[in-house]
Amino acid sequence: MLISRHLTGVMSVSAGQRINRHWHEVHQIVYPASGVIAVTTDDGTWIAPPNRALWIPAGAGHEHRFYGPTEFHSVAFDPEKYVVELRTPTVIAVSPLLRELIMTCSVPGDLPSHEVTRLEVVLIDQLRRSPEQALKLPTPRDQRLAEACALVEDDLTQVWTVTELGRRVGASERTLTRLFRTDMGMTYPQWRTQIRLHHALRLLAEDRPVTYVAHQCGWATPSAFIDVYRRTLGQTPGTYAAPVTR
Repeated sequence: MLISRHLTGVMSVSAGQRINRHWHEVHQIVYPASGVIAVTTDDGTWIAPPNRALWIPAGAGHEHRFYGPTEFHSVAFDPEKYVVELRTPTVIAVSPLLRELIMTCSVPGDLPSHEVTRLEVVLIDQLRRSPEQALKLPTPRDQRLAEACALVEDDLTQVWTVTELGRRVGASERTLTRLFRTDMGMTYPQWRTQIRLHHALRLLAEDRPVTYVAHQCGWATPSAFIDVYRRTLGQTPGTYAAPVTR
């Protein structure tokens, strides 16, 4: 489904709300001031908590899902006017300057159009400089791999070895290890960390305590979860709950 209506603005949505699969003719950057946004395509799911943003290129078929009460800012860009070398959805880090640019451009108010254009130019320049974040969860193509991933995701507190998963899905350890690398572009331990982080971000969006999140997502201790969270996102999960205000 093509969505051609104006995509620049601010929207508040309730927890669990979805926007069904669609695409648009413009690039879009989506920034959650609160809550968590997940974008899913045929290739995988990208998830963005506050202080991260999602870049969605023109023409990319995708759907949204929101975790926790979410307020997000969206800015649309003409792909013929602004060239950005990001061909797939991407999670990017948001600096204080980029955050202010997104929030201002999403609600330009009475600013003259030429001033908005100048702000958009700076926004795109800052976007190009922003580091990408490893918050993509690829979609498995092989049926055996998909079944193995579903087993892990069904109960993150259970620690499966590749050998055990292989026995359950009818694949050798060597085959399953290869499938993780070829289908997912990562090792099994790396994928397991990603799926646990995705679930952790969803639970944090529901205001769950850090100790509860760590346990539900399979970390042995809260400190182990905090360490992985900090190394991935550059902050502690304890800072997550503070909404972005101006």
